[in-house]
Amino acid sequence: MDGTEKKYTYEEFLEIIRTLRGENGCPWDRVQTHESLKPCMTEEAAELLASIRIYEQTGNPENMLEELGDVLLQVVMHAQIASEEGLFTMEDVVNEVSRKMVRRHPHVFGTGSADTPDEVLTNWEEIKKEEKKGKDWAASPLREIPRELPALTRAAKVLKKADKYYGQGSTYEQDVQALQTSVEALGKCDPAAGGKELEQILADMLMRVSDIARLGKISHEQALTDRIEDLIDKYEKTENGSRDNGAGSKI
Repeated sequence: MDGTEKKYTYEEFLEIIRTLRGENGCPWDRVQTHESLKPCMTEEAAELLASIRIYEQTGNPENMLEELGDVLLQVVMHAQIASEEGLFTMEDVVNEVSRKMVRRHPHVFGTGSADTPDEVLTNWEEIKKEEKKGKDWAASPLREIPRELPALTRAAKVLKKADKYYGQGSTYEQDVQALQTSVEALGKCDPAAGGKELEQILADMLMRVSDIARLGKISHEQALTDRIEDLIDKYEKTENGSRDNGAGSKI
């Protein structure tokens, strides 16, 4: 940034968003709603994750700086719309998350104790559970896991909580055995026919894979993302600079 270029403050940024949403503001910004902005938040979150990857690869934080701003823009837009609806303000959002951080870190701001990351997470979940008591919007332990999450991520979280609350967890060996059984059933299916049977077998296999990843403390979303990148490299970035001709295994 040029040293002579204006540097905006947080308060000025809030005012910019209020102006965009105002009577003489931007036609696009003025018609947005919580619902219409949902795809924007999803896209901006993904772009932020991409910017972190770019930073790790290049050491250049410029893109991450920009994408963090875009995520903040989405937060402020939702808060501004809520303010216009008489629900809450951005100041309320900041206050609420600050109170939550203090409340859920008693080992830092209070008299609690937690010497390891695992102890912190255990305390966090217990405090969170207490906070949700009596809330009319609070769902059951499994239903509170958002269905908007990627299915594999949601599956792992559901399986983890099912094990914790209902003692229904499988062992690694049981998951592997179930996968082997599913593979045998898969071999008897006609892929051209499709149908519910093939769909159910694949769904069961994905659930078992999610559980194996959970037990192994592996992010299957990240593992699959990395494998996809390997596959792209195989076809598009060979050592001699030419495209792979596809010889050998496709995957």
